[in-house]
Amino acid sequence: MPLRYERKYLVPIDALDTFRDEISPFVRPDTFADCSKGYPEYTVRSIYLDRYKKEAIRDKLDGLRDRKKLRIRGYNFREEDSKVFLEIKNKIADRIFKNRALIPFNHLEDVMNFGDFSFWDEKSHRKYHEDAVKFLYNVKRFNMFPVNLIVYDREPYQGKIDPGVRITFDKNIRSTLNPAFSELYDDIGYEYPWKNHFILEIKYFNAPMPSWAKSIVHRYELKAEALSKYVEGYICHDLVRI
Repeated sequence: MPLRYERKYLVPIDALDTFRDEISPFVRPDTFADCSKGYPEYTVRSIYLDRYKKEAIRDKLDGLRDRKKLRIRGYNFREEDSKVFLEIKNKIADRIFKNRALIPFNHLEDVMNFGDFSFWDEKSHRKYHEDAVKFLYNVKRFNMFPVNLIVYDREPYQGKIDPGVRITFDKNIRSTLNPAFSELYDDIGYEYPWKNHFILEIKYFNAPMPSWAKSIVHRYELKAEALSKYVEGYICHDLVRI
C-alpha cells in the first residue's frame, strides 16, 4: 500500500461554510457519501485497542516519530450485513500506510476471541487473510483490549484533477471508554474532546501539498497539529494524564 501524507488543522465550527466555499472549485463530493443534507457525509466509528499501560497514548504524548495504532472501524449505523475493518494504522515520520481486513460485524467477536475466519470465501481469504493475521498477532502478542470508542461525522471530498487528494471535515467528534466489541454501533456516554471545532484534514500521495490547498492554509494562518482522536478522546474524560 502506498504511503500517504496527512496534515490536520483544528478549525472553529463557525468557519465550516467558509472552508466549504474555499475548497469547492478544486474538489467534488466523495462518491461513497450520502449527500441528502446538501453536502457529503457519513459517520465513522472506531474502537481503539491498546495495552494495559496505554503505550499507544504514551508514544503519541512522547512525540515518537514512528507509531502504530490498532482499531476496529465501521461506518454509519448497524445493519444486518454491516462490515467492519480490522485496521493497523502505521505512521512513519509524516507519512501513513494501513493494513486492513474486512469482515462481517456479526462475526467480529468470533474473530477476536477465536481467530475464526471460516465465514470467508476463497476470494476474501486471499485478499484479507494476511492483514487479519497481522492484526490478531498484535492483539494477542501485546495483550491488547478495547480502550476507546471514537465516533464522528465526516464530510469527505476528493480532488477534481488528482483524485488521490482528499479533504475531510471531521465534525461532532465524540468518545466513550472501555467499549465492548458489540457496542461499536451504540451511542452511549459520550464526551467531546474538541467542542465547537472540527478537524480539517488534507491527504495526498504526491508531495508537495497541492498549491491550492497550501494557499488556503496560508491565507487562514492554519497551523498543522498532531491531532489524535484516540488520545484526546481518552484524556477528555477527566482522567489523569498518563
